[in-house]
Formats: sequence, structure tokens, C-alpha cells
Amino acid sequence: MTARRRLRLGMVGGGQGAFIGAVHRIAARLDDQYELVAGAFASEAARARASAAELHIAPDRAYPDFTTMAQAEAAREDRIDAVSIVAPNHVHHAACRAFLDAGIAVICDKPLTTTLADALDLVRAVRASGLTFAVTHNYTGYPMVRQAREMIEAGELGAIRVVQAEYAQDWLTTRLEDTGQKQAAWRTDPARSGPAGSVGDIGTHAHNLACFVTGLTLESLSADLTTFVPGRRLDDNAHMLLRFAGGARGMLWSSQVAPGNENALRLRVYGEKAGLEWQQEHPNQLRYAPHGEAPRVLARGAGGMGAAAARATRIPSGHPEGYLEAFAQLYTDAAEQLWARIEGRAPDPMALLVPTVEDGARGVKFIEAAVQSSREGAAWTSAGVDFE
Repeated sequence: MTARRRLRLGMVGGGQGAFIGAVHRIAARLDDQYELVAGAFASEAARARASAAELHIAPDRAYPDFTTMAQAEAAREDRIDAVSIVAPNHVHHAACRAFLDAGIAVICDKPLTTTLADALDLVRAVRASGLTFAVTHNYTGYPMVRQAREMIEAGELGAIRVVQAEYAQDWLTTRLEDTGQKQAAWRTDPARSGPAGSVGDIGTHAHNLACFVTGLTLESLSADLTTFVPGRRLDDNAHMLLRFAGGARGMLWSSQVAPGNENALRLRVYGEKAGLEWQQEHPNQLRYAPHGEAPRVLARGAGGMGAAAARATRIPSGHPEGYLEAFAQLYTDAAEQLWARIEGRAPDPMALLVPTVEDGARGVKFIEAAVQSSREGAAWTSAGVDFE
């Protein structure tokens, strides 16, 4: 039997000085599913060429911009199978649309776009094309996150009553954006980041994680967005109350000005029969507390894990498995979807856990609803999306 080739991957953004581009490249290669062969790695042509050279991209596939890249790749016999969009948020819609229109599958970093109108445009484009489209809410790739989802889906918590999600950091406690630090500069710039700061950058991860694990849909929210650092143009802290379809209630806190917190993403879910807790900084454990019993800690790689967690596990228990592996799981899920399309078959159902373009649109609606609610004095605001 002939071995499969690697999928040909392109990239928009992620060049010199970028953080997330390198993460995506590592994730794409970790399970040996992809080979990076093309890219438009920066908005400035000379930097784009230099970045491509550093990544050993052939000169004829080092493009000055994503429009040129999409058109040129679509015309090649050895065209890319998918493109990763890892540029700042304001580029996402136009770049995604260029490749979808060229018939090329897309893997896009979050948030999907900076406006709901643009997000819904991408939903329509994906549905019309039938192309694979994945949004890299990478925390959905952790084995114990998928274990939690499977347990809730199986009814082990009973009806969900309370959802508590938080994501706290401290890296923007001072005006880091004034020092020339690239990541801080664009994330605090509304022209590039969109209408929200901490809410769009990390609050959207907490929202996505809560919905992914519980299977619930957010209906409305009441949000108080604050900018604590003087002169900053976007929020750096947010508190929200949440109402989910079916009656569950929740709270969400996102902050990038909480000293002592690095990447403190935490989810707690309480149902009528049990509770679950997962922390991103200790990702290999899931705390499970059945009502009236002593809480227990479930460990990744140990016996008794469900199929979803097992599929996302690569190494034996006791060896830490975390951020990069979770990111890689989304790329591997997308690869299975891509191969299924190429081979004319149905994908492994477990590969469908990767966040979709619809999930991305829900995240953009969450951001817009939070900003609107805060502007209106924390008024309850609809957070649901009508895809019709």
C-alpha cells in the first residue's frame, strides 16, 4: 500500500516577529500530516520574502499578499490543500474569503472576524462551497476537555445548572503596547484587533470552551467591560452574567491585568448530579465531584477514559501533554476532514469536534454582544446567532 503524501499547507501571516505562526507550524507538523509549502507571511513584501526564506519556502511560492497567493495557488497542479490564516484579526475575513473563493480549505485563528456581518458572510461561503473550515479554538483539543464534554453528553452530570468560565492573565498590567512589543501593539489597537480587547483575545476562548464542553448555546449576556490602564483603547478586564438555552446560568471573567495569572483558563460546570472542573495550567487532570460522594481526579491517559479523550492522547500518563498537542489535535482533525473529502468518504466522527465556521460566528456575536451590553450599562443583550 502506497503511503499517503503530506497535505500541502499554506500560511497567511505568522512571519518574523509573530508568536502564533510558529505555534501553528509546530501543530501542523506534530502528527506529520502537513508540509508547509507556500505563504504570504507579512503585510510588507520584503519581510514576507525574508520570512519565507527562513522557512525554506520555494521563491515562486513566497507571495507578497494573500490575494496573489490564493489566485496563484488555485492555478497550480500541486496547489495547497489548505491555508492557515494567522494574521491579525482585521485580515481574517478578506483572507478567508479569498481562499474559499479559490476553492481552498481554510484553518483560521480566532476570533473568526471583527464583525458579525463578515462572520456570517464566511458561514454562507463555506456552506455554499462545502469546503473544510476549522477555527483554532485550541483548548477544545485537550484530551480532558473532550473527556468532560463526553461525560456531560452521556448525562453523568444531569441537567446543567451553572457554568463558571474565566481566563485571567497579567501581561498587559502596564502599557506594554508603548514599548514596541508587537503582540501587545496589535491586540490593543481597535483597527487591527476589532471592537474588544481582553474579551476578543481571551474572553472568546472562555466562551467557546464553556459552550463546547456543555453543549449549551448562549442566549444572552450582561457585560461590564473596563479599561483599567490609562490611555489604553480597548478593554483589559470584563465581568459577565450569562444565560444559556434551557435555563442554565453562568458567569465569565476575562482579564489581562490580573497580577499573578499567566494563562489561567478555568472552567467549572455544575449539574443536578455532579460537577466538573478543568484548569488549562493543569490540563491533564479533570476534577469530578458526584453529589454526595468524595470528589475524584481523573487523569489523562489512565483507564476509563472515553473515546474522544483517547483519540486526542499521544503519550502515556504521567508525561505532560498540553498546549502544542491540543493545537495539533485540531490540525489532525482538520486533516481527517480534508482526506475524507479527497477520498470521497465520510470523516471519522471524532474529527468533527474541531470548531466550525458557525462556532467562529458565535464567538464574534459573543464579542459584539459584550461590547454592546457594556455600552448600555450592562443591559441584557442577545448573544444568539440566526444562521438562516
